[in-house]
Amino acid sequence: MGEWRTDPTFAMCRALTDGADLYSFVGGPFDARAVVAAIPPKVKDGFLLDEVPWENFPQGDHVREAIHVLHTSGSPVGGTGVVSGMCANDMRAAAVLAVPFLIRIATDPGHPYRADALAEVSSPARARYFGVASRGEQLLHRAEPRYDDLYGDYGVDVTGYPAGWAVAAARGAITADATLLRPLLHDPDPAIRIRAAYALAAATDLDRAVRAAFRTRLDAEQDPIVHAALVFATAEATRTHPHPPTTVWMRERWRDRTQVPEARLAAAIGWLCLTDEPAPDGLCAAVDDFATDERARAMDDLPWMAAAGGSSETGLQRCVREMLHPEQPNPTEHDVPWTPRS
Repeated sequence: MGEWRTDPTFAMCRALTDGADLYSFVGGPFDARAVVAAIPPKVKDGFLLDEVPWENFPQGDHVREAIHVLHTSGSPVGGTGVVSGMCANDMRAAAVLAVPFLIRIATDPGHPYRADALAEVSSPARARYFGVASRGEQLLHRAEPRYDDLYGDYGVDVTGYPAGWAVAAARGAITADATLLRPLLHDPDPAIRIRAAYALAAATDLDRAVRAAFRTRLDAEQDPIVHAALVFATAEATRTHPHPPTTVWMRERWRDRTQVPEARLAAAIGWLCLTDEPAPDGLCAAVDDFATDERARAMDDLPWMAAAGGSSETGLQRCVREMLHPEQPNPTEHDVPWTPRS
């Protein structure tokens, strides 16, 4: 933790600790939202990394080097895992600067590690969601900090940086490049399709094109796990951008016996997160019937479910228990995140 104390942003964080007004830093060189939004298209498209102020944020040079290695050498060694690792350590400010470049690596059909790059895109855009499986918080993006509450629901990261600023910056970067991500919903690789849906679900502005892209791919999708990913993405986006017709559609989706079980499970969870209505008996029966151990393990390929699970139960199992059977004991009360699932 010694290195970040020499970064310029530490002066801002120290000033905030000493009582400085956060308003004075809005839009400045340490506001990740403003910095990411100001990166010109030619810099992003040309990978002109030296024109990005990485040094303004904790461990920025480390992130820049990782993107350089991944882009130029085509090697995952030292390239992938850096962004998600920093996010896991609750340090997102520099990681968000990598998002536009990771998107461009992911959209390069000739890059051997494009799926790894795409998996990194979403990490800075989500925070405090591991182990979350309740109706009240699953698929929920906490509010972007308002000017009258600049820290928002995310507080500060381990360096003292406003975590909500970093999350908002990452979501803004995804939104700005949504036109690059949408075609990936039709990629031949199922992993790419899943991760593209996961990234697009974090967009700050869900335009009709994104909503239509989810529906269009759903009509053509044959892989049951990817089908479930598209349903989850639709539900997450709708939770951020309420759309009553989609909530109704989600209810009809879990009821539809022509849908694959994975899609009906995703729709059931999605509907539960989009409404306060009591779970009907038919939903409970369908979920209990479909949520087999084998299917629960398979659905952990979905990032929504992987994040919700623990060492003693899969994400699907935890969602079912917390949303539909709250009377059941929590088998992961003393769960350790890095412990292998039994």
